[in-house]
Amino acid sequence: MSHRRILSLWFPRLGAERVLRDARGGLTGPLAIVEEVSNRQVISALNQVAEDAGLHRGQGLRDAHAICAQLIVRSRNLSAETGFLAALRRWSGQFSPWVAEDGSDGLVLDLTGCAHLFGGEEALLARIEADCGAMGLSLQMGLADSLGAAWALARFAGAAPEPSRSGAAIDQEARATRARAAVPVQPKSSSLGYVQKGHPRNQVLIQKGKQRHWTRGGLAPQTAALPPDIARIAPPGQNYGALASLPVAALRLEAATVAQLNRLGLRRIGDLLGQPRASLARRFGRGLVLRLDQAMGAAPEPVSPQRVQDHFAARLSLPEPIGLKEDVLAGLERMLPRLCARLEDRGKGLRALRLEAHRVDQDVQMLSLTLARPSRDPARILPLLEMKLEEIDAGYGIEMLRLEALLVEPIHARTQAGPLQAGAAAEARRGGDESALEDLVGRLGARVGLDQITRLHPVDTHIPEKTAKVLSAAWSEPATDWPVAPHPRPLLLWQPELVHAPLHPRLPARFRWRGRDWDLAEAQGPERIAPQWWLEDPNWRSGVRDYWVVVTGSGARLWLFFAHGGALSPGWFCQGSFA
Repeated sequence: MSHRRILSLWFPRLGAERVLRDARGGLTGPLAIVEEVSNRQVISALNQVAEDAGLHRGQGLRDAHAICAQLIVRSRNLSAETGFLAALRRWSGQFSPWVAEDGSDGLVLDLTGCAHLFGGEEALLARIEADCGAMGLSLQMGLADSLGAAWALARFAGAAPEPSRSGAAIDQEARATRARAAVPVQPKSSSLGYVQKGHPRNQVLIQKGKQRHWTRGGLAPQTAALPPDIARIAPPGQNYGALASLPVAALRLEAATVAQLNRLGLRRIGDLLGQPRASLARRFGRGLVLRLDQAMGAAPEPVSPQRVQDHFAARLSLPEPIGLKEDVLAGLERMLPRLCARLEDRGKGLRALRLEAHRVDQDVQMLSLTLARPSRDPARILPLLEMKLEEIDAGYGIEMLRLEALLVEPIHARTQAGPLQAGAAAEARRGGDESALEDLVGRLGARVGLDQITRLHPVDTHIPEKTAKVLSAAWSEPATDWPVAPHPRPLLLWQPELVHAPLHPRLPARFRWRGRDWDLAEAQGPERIAPQWWLEDPNWRSGVRDYWVVVTGSGARLWLFFAHGGALSPGWFCQGSFA
């Protein structure tokens, strides 16, 4: 029978050792990585020197400074640690195709059928340990048949349970709670018959005819301790013996549950194996029983590797340094088709692109290009790159060019159209070529930036100045559902400007606006618009408005309204012009 083999890698000093690697020997002495927890600076990672000085994770920064005055402190960079762990996950892919991250400082590998390729499990663990030592990383490992058992061995192998009480308090504990669960059961009658099952170090007496598993009321397995030389490797089928002597915290339980178990004298995993499962579930919840089953392999716990993200890039190494724009353009003409072909195979298109020019003096010149729509057509992308090549300083020469897709989006395949559909599509293109507009947006964006090019989209509201919102033209589609206004709306809108006229709602025959007198020739209205009472808008504190389309004696068409007054005084205002 084949067993799953799960390897757990734990990097207990990952945050501190990442900083030490970045410093390249520039930091010596005790180092602590701190983070803010509930307005308090707490240590999240330490190096070996700081741990030898008596510091520990979770300790307050002030207490740590009191113990170690020479402590070097750095703030935690969670995103950098996540990226470093992802790099380690990719590195560990050489040992198994199934690799998953385990928390913020661990990895899990499914080594089923892989260990023999590296000379066995011991040789594989020795190689991983040597590689991590060369990278300057501290590592603890555990290998077992289940994920829970491997996790426990990696973090608690060789650790003794810490008593929550000592002295007379322990002596007063009930004998039943201190009793070990692995007590061999002697047969009461020879007529029933018993057989021995399991490894000689892990034998269980099972009654014939009632061979029930221990998770369903059967006898608990014997939990003999394994030799010290295989403490971090549990042989196939020997999870019980490997975990029996470990503290109950190795079951990935909550701290409150661990403390309660310790108070009852259940300090080792072996103490739990012979306890009635129903009583454990009633007292501590089903989580304890589930964790115990996962550690022993009775409950499934698969390793779910993270899907590898597609990465699109192309590189061109040059035999001789180049420095002319035409040479760089010729290199791009060779690289772009290869990159676009890979994108087409994946059904995706470029949305953001970066060009790296590596010079002979080890300097790197970079430029970025963002497209108005996803594309994988070299003929459309190359002219946009050519417009930005002036940003690259060739210096003493460029020896390598590299193109990298920073952002890609799926491009869905189009259905082949018949003659009638093709004719309709041609008529639509003659009416307005959408692709030409997007190419224009891309060209303008290459010059002034795509964020500077915007378009308006409709908003469902009756407030005149809020009927449209501004969106980036590169990240939005043209609006096709503009609602028809019930009354004419001006071409230009501005903030309401005071009009000097009598304070009554009747339209005046003469008014003064912008330092000039205007005579009324024609008027259309009124159109009453009320403010949105459920919103607090400072611009509409003047209350209900009556809008008029006014034609003056000089021919100007203005949009005037009379505010009836609310939080502000009533009056006449001008808000727009129709020409």
